[in-house]
Amino acid sequence: MDTEPKTGTRSRELFEQARQYLPGGVSRNTIFRQPHPLYAESAEGYCVTDVDGVQRIDFANNMASLIHGHAHPAIIAAVSDQLQRGTAYTMATEAELDFARLLCERVPHFDKLRFVNSGTEAVMACIKAARCFTGRAKLAKVEGTYHGTYDYAEISQKPKPEEWGDAQQPASVPVARGTPQGALDDVIVIPFNQPKLAREILDTQADQIACILLDPMPHRVGLIPASNDFVEMLRQWCDTNGALLILDEVITFRSGYAGAGEWFTAKPDLTAMGKIIGGGFPVGAFAGRNDVMNLLDPQQGDIPFPHSGTFSANPITMTAGRVAMERFDQEAVDQINDLGRYARGAITETIRQAGIEACVTGEGSMFRIHLKPQPPVDYRSAYMHPVEQQRINRLVSFLFDNGFLMINTCTAALSTVMNREQIDQLATQLGNGFRQLEKD
Repeated sequence: MDTEPKTGTRSRELFEQARQYLPGGVSRNTIFRQPHPLYAESAEGYCVTDVDGVQRIDFANNMASLIHGHAHPAIIAAVSDQLQRGTAYTMATEAELDFARLLCERVPHFDKLRFVNSGTEAVMACIKAARCFTGRAKLAKVEGTYHGTYDYAEISQKPKPEEWGDAQQPASVPVARGTPQGALDDVIVIPFNQPKLAREILDTQADQIACILLDPMPHRVGLIPASNDFVEMLRQWCDTNGALLILDEVITFRSGYAGAGEWFTAKPDLTAMGKIIGGGFPVGAFAGRNDVMNLLDPQQGDIPFPHSGTFSANPITMTAGRVAMERFDQEAVDQINDLGRYARGAITETIRQAGIEACVTGEGSMFRIHLKPQPPVDYRSAYMHPVEQQRINRLVSFLFDNGFLMINTCTAALSTVMNREQIDQLATQLGNGFRQLEKD
């Protein structure tokens, strides 16, 4: 594989042009890097090639959305066939039915399902459905969790120490300037994996909470799985107080055949999905109980929750998603999760050999490297202060310059086309990166 450093001349030229038309030269901040982002030319399997001809092993997989890597032949063939028959209609399609059937039969707690176009939209629809069902306005969410860009869902997504408030009563902190005070007031923030304290906070506004929104393994909390006790408490609290439990599986649906929901004895009322279920195309979906999902049924005279979307359930995404998920069967899930365990073990050994204060967290087919001696337990312990953030940035840049594409927190999401060879290569280069950090 060609990983010889190049000057990035073509990417620099493209970026200078992009700055004239796009704020900061990009449409998503996550791909920006100093002094400029690199531009992709093509990708296949587990490799991406940039416009200057440099190949990298892709451990980011478009922010965990490509479960089978790039340009999977079966997906390309199915989508190419559909392209010739049209990309979107003001009509229903059999492709939508086939994919909805597959997902509902795959996950026991999915009675019905609706497709949308992003994970953000799926979470937003879940919240709106919960408000419609309960007649309440407020929602509760875990401190430091990312649920997309909906005003309410993004509250306290990345609070700083000087603004996050007392640990016994976390503050509602805006992400974007101009967030309405009403949105802040309608979001109750609870700590992660602390059932007793979370219950006490929830009890203070029990009659006003429509739903609890939970990511079962939040990235910004450190890629630490929720405990069964924590989820069980939330489930019982919702049942007692007439609220709905929403599981945000936009990222974690890759973790089990039926998603990370398999990890817990308690099941959600609604689940939001995205990323891998699109087969490489923009997608979102939300699914759950019949009595909640039927609020969207247009056969009713007065529809409680009117819902639509011009490109929702378009046949290109439905086809790609169905093919991707058919190939992500139980055997594929087991294999990629075994590879995730192997990766975390190999990296742990690399950390030991390097003698650096670091650790690796994660579950299933994902992992995250922390430059901390012990794994974090919540958002506050996972928070990267400036020195650690700078060191992580240097490590991610070192890997990038040496042939590996990671998510910018030094997080990886594996694909089914990977094997132990790519893991071993990453572990070796991580060792070099750790040693370089110690020299700096």
